[in-house]
Amino acid sequence: MNPSDKSLTPWPVASPAATGSTLAGGAHKVLRNTYALLSMTLLFAAGVAAAGVAWSLPAPGLVLTLVGYFGLLFAVHKLQNSAWALPAVFGLTGFMGYTLGPVLNKTLALPGGAAATGAIFLALSAYVLSTKRDFSWMGGMLFAGMVVAIMAGLVAIFFEMPALGLAVSAMVALLSAGLILYETSQIVNGGETNYVMATVSLFVSLFNLFTSLLSLFGLGGSND
Repeated sequence: MNPSDKSLTPWPVASPAATGSTLAGGAHKVLRNTYALLSMTLLFAAGVAAAGVAWSLPAPGLVLTLVGYFGLLFAVHKLQNSAWALPAVFGLTGFMGYTLGPVLNKTLALPGGAAATGAIFLALSAYVLSTKRDFSWMGGMLFAGMVVAIMAGLVAIFFEMPALGLAVSAMVALLSAGLILYETSQIVNGGETNYVMATVSLFVSLFNLFTSLLSLFGLGGSND
């Protein structure tokens, strides 16, 4: 199985109606496979997170989280054109789901994060699919913004600065929304032809958007 093969259609999932006759054949297949795999990885990560909540699994800690995330992301990148690509994707998304469990333990009374994340993703994806606008020009700016956000987030953690942490969450939420536009545009306009990498990119953006909104809603709903 070669995930970069545009003719590969492992899951008979219907594409959005807006793409039915307007996208090029290759882009249509990549989009269909991406949404199919994204759906499965989201369900898998949600299941792992739910297990973490049910069993009250401990948080892995900052160092283990970073090592696990970047190590598995590197593995996905190296294996993207091999038969091991899919196990690597589920390994990465499952690990990210595990890191989400302890967060959900503290925010189970705040369901707005999931609803807002889904609404934003659907709205942005529908916009790109209907207009087919090219957002590739945003790539460098969004990458630089994420680097700044990561550095600021580490500062907020180490120096225990809640106000900075809130600002970083808002910044990451905005950048993640921009990345969803960018990544969907890349698929629609033929800039991304590997559905494995497209899935991982969208999953990470959705994960970051969700956790950022949870942080914002959690602070806003706190009585402290």
